[in-house]
Amino acid sequence: MRRTLGIPLLAVALTGCSQLGGETPCTMADAESRVSAVWRPADFGGQDAATITLCVDGTCKERTSGGPDDPFASLSVRLSDNVGASTLPVRLMVMSTKTGDTVVEDITRARLTEWHPNGPACTPAVRTATFRAHPRKGLISPEGMRLQG
Repeated sequence: MRRTLGIPLLAVALTGCSQLGGETPCTMADAESRVSAVWRPADFGGQDAATITLCVDGTCKERTSGGPDDPFASLSVRLSDNVGASTLPVRLMVMSTKTGDTVVEDITRARLTEWHPNGPACTPAVRTATFRAHPRKGLISPEGMRLQG
């Protein structure tokens, strides 16, 4: 009898009482509100062949395109903690590091999506948007992006 009672108590202890109280425990992941662009470095040529600049609501970040053997690269612009549900202007510029010529330039608006990394009733609540930097089309949806050549 003693052994039978111990197994259910152990199960409750391991699940954080979520079965009994109906509450799901929060995890402790941290996150920030941000707008990101992802790309395949091979789309922009050889090793660090381009400089990618991503601007969101007047704040810009920049990096080189990466190596053609890398499956993908990314760049993010952090947003203020109180950004709220909104749409923000986003600008992408891709310049050749060799010639300085503009390869891609695009402007669009980001519709931010609320995300709860620790569960729906847990903090933080952040807002994000992600685009793909495409060599001919500019900022597009990352949906269906293949991360291998």
